[in-house]
Order: sequence, then structure tokens, then C-alpha cells
Amino acid sequence: MEVVLLQLWNAMQGIPHVRAWLAAGWAAYLLGLSIWIVLQKREPAATLSWLISLAVLPYIGFFIYYVFGPQRLERHRARRRIRSRLPEPEPAPTPVALELRTLAQATSGYAPTTACNITLLVDGCDKYPALLNAIARARHHVHLEYYILEPDRTGHAIIAALAERAKAGVAVRLLLDAVGSSRASAGFFRPLLDAGGELAWFHPGRIWLPWRRPWVNLRTHRKLAIVDGVVGFIGGINLTDEEDPRVRPDAYRDLHLRMQGEIVRKLQDLFIDDWVYATGRRDFISALACAMPDACDGSARVQLLASGPDSPWEAIHRLHVHAIHAAESRVWLATPYFVPGEAAMMALTSSALGGIDVRLLVPRMSDSRLVTWCVRSFYDELLAAGVKVYEYGPRMLHTKALLVDDHLAIVGSANFDNRSFRLNFEASMLIDDVAFATTLSNLLSGEIDAATPVHAKRAQPLLTGRLPEALARLLAPLL
Repeated sequence: MEVVLLQLWNAMQGIPHVRAWLAAGWAAYLLGLSIWIVLQKREPAATLSWLISLAVLPYIGFFIYYVFGPQRLERHRARRRIRSRLPEPEPAPTPVALELRTLAQATSGYAPTTACNITLLVDGCDKYPALLNAIARARHHVHLEYYILEPDRTGHAIIAALAERAKAGVAVRLLLDAVGSSRASAGFFRPLLDAGGELAWFHPGRIWLPWRRPWVNLRTHRKLAIVDGVVGFIGGINLTDEEDPRVRPDAYRDLHLRMQGEIVRKLQDLFIDDWVYATGRRDFISALACAMPDACDGSARVQLLASGPDSPWEAIHRLHVHAIHAAESRVWLATPYFVPGEAAMMALTSSALGGIDVRLLVPRMSDSRLVTWCVRSFYDELLAAGVKVYEYGPRMLHTKALLVDDHLAIVGSANFDNRSFRLNFEASMLIDDVAFATTLSNLLSGEIDAATPVHAKRAQPLLTGRLPEALARLLAPLL
């Protein structure tokens, strides 16, 4: 077959008008694709990366960009604008948090509020028992939204708990990402569905419908749970044995939050928005509003940060950058994927150059060698500016947390990379509370003590260090 195609190509080369048509078609393809990408008005580096990458892929580049390229969504803007105008409790913020909460409300639409109870859950061994206990106590509804639910021991335990509550008459709604949870079969969910529970998929694949955007590259990376409107969970831990050290000694190291108070209403709002978007169903909202109980009074100042490709403001990205710039004494960042843009990199290095205690905690080896090389490509600039870099291992660090000074923290699902800041639907929590910041500080101190510091004169062999890092850095805008 290859010989036949080669002979056909050589024959076509001998026909002048065929060559002219091929050249014209190639030029039209490049021009059309370039105009389409440029009109997206993305960062110049990302735009040029896409143009160069796709120019070397004859014709199939259009399909790749259509499926995997940056995309904008239009959804529930009206609900967001209404929420941003609703009256909210007015806790007394710190001066830094006052500006941050205004920025957060303007970009994500969620007004500041309070929590009466915030519990930091470390790893699945803390989170899963707390979540199962909350589900077992449910009397009205259980809402879960997750990127990954695996059909393993953890996943079966969750489905069994949800099915038991659904059989008891509790309204159970489970929203899963169609890519992240693709390993779960229909039979896995049968107990829940037979008991009366509801299941919905976020952006299911539909590549066979070429006239509709497949949204393959736009995923819900959120990990949310709301039980009876009383207890809420948010953070970075999926529902899988991979994050439970009781099951696997190599389980990811990660964080989650269990929360009570007014903030649970915000988590509920976010889940409702995503459920309505995925299913088109609104019939349950009025009954749900009537069932919401009065929230306990709280002193912790908190604010939900939600971001995704349905908004141009990159709320979580902006809040990270602004909080780093506002730091007065320290910036401690833990993330599994550190691929910063220019603004984030400038914020970190400027803080370090200004005398702020800036520390970066990343995995010694992530689950992607390409990402690991890309992360390490930033080390030299960070270390030169005075940032202290630590690699955590042998377990994979999956923690996503930012600690600023002695009172401010951001914890959630968003990694410190382009995908989380621009492509994924993410949810994080901005917390202005000294007690919580102290708890997080103690935890991160222990993680840093257990990690390996990266030195400026680190070993960098050409073929296994400097070269792959430099090449991976070129792909940073696409990661």
C-alpha cells in the first residue's frame, strides 16, 4: 500500500496543475486555520504554539484544534449575575482579604460568606469515612460532583452508600465527568439507579456528531459533595483507591475540606448550575430551596471560587496571582502540576525578590514525565529569585493549596497550570481565618520537612535533564 501511494504521489508531482491545486489547498488551509485560532485572542505564546504545532499536521490539524483546542462556553450567566447581587453576611475581613473578596465576587459571581466549621481532611483515609458518614445521615438529598469515580473498593463503597439512601427515599444526584470516570460501566451504577438515584454525565463524548462541539478538552475537575444543605465537601480528592493509603501504599497525598455554615448554600448553587447544564432539568430546584435548613452562625470568612471556560475572567488564576502579590511575609504553594503562565511566574519571583518567604512544594515525580520535565524547567529562574523549591516523594503529591501570610488560604481542585486555570471547570475555597491557616501551615511544614530541597547547582545531564526540560517548556502553554 505504501508503495502504491508513493507511486501515485510521484505521478501527481509530474502534473503541474495538480501541484498548483495542492499548493493552493495547503495555503487556504493554513490561512483559514490561522485566522480561526488568532480570532480566539489568547495569549500570544499559546496562539503561536498552536499555529506552529498545527501547521506541520496537514489538514488533520483542523480536527485536532476543533476537538482539543481552547473553547468558550455560554451558560448560566444570568444566575451568576443574580447571585452576585444577593445580600450576604458581612464578616469583617482583613485588609488584604477585602480586596480579594471583591475580586473573587466580580470574577466568579459568588459573594463572601461564612463557615462555622472547617475540617481539613488529609488523604482518602480522612475524607472517605467523613463522606460516608455524612451520606449515611442524609434525610433529604445527597449531591455529588466528581471528576473521577473508579469502580474499585472505594467506588463500590460510595455507590452502595448512595443506593442505600436512595432506597430510603433520599434524593440522590450523582454528576460525573465523562472522561475522568470513563472506566465505570453501566453495571457499576445499576444498584444506585435501581434504588431511584439519578446519574448524569458532564460533556459525554460525541465526536460522531461533527457539527456539534465535542468539548473533549473541557472537563469538570470539581470534587463536590453536599448533604441535606448542612454539610459540604470540596477539595482535590477523587473517589478512588489511588487516594487511600489504607488500600495502596503509593496512594496520592492530597487534601479536602469538610464545611458547615452559610458556605454550603454556595456549594449547592454551584452543583445546581452544573446539574442543570448537564441535564437540562430544573424541576427539583424549588423543592430543594424549601428544604434548605437554617445555617449555623460562623466566624470563618470564606468564599467559593469557581472558574471554567464559561467565563473569560479566570477567577481562580486571578485570585492566586493577586494573593501572591499581596503577601507580606510568606507564600507557600503546594501543587502537583506547576506550569505557570507569565503573570503567575512574575508574582512568585517578585515576592521572593522582595524578601517574602516563598516556598514551592511539588512531586518528585508526577504521573506524567512530560509534566515533570516542564515543572523542572522553571527551577533555575525560581531558585535565582530566592524561591525555595521542594520535591515531595515517593508518594505522588496531589495537594492543591496556597497559604499566604498567617491568615489566608486557597484550597481546592485547581492545579497551578494552564489546564486548570483556563480549560477545566474548577472549584476552590478562599479562606480568611487564622485558625485554619495555622492548621494548614502545620501540615505544609511537615510536608516540606519530609521533602527534598532542590539546590541551584542541581545535576542536569544534557540528554536526561537540560534538553528534555527545555523541550517540555516549549509545550507549557498547551499543558
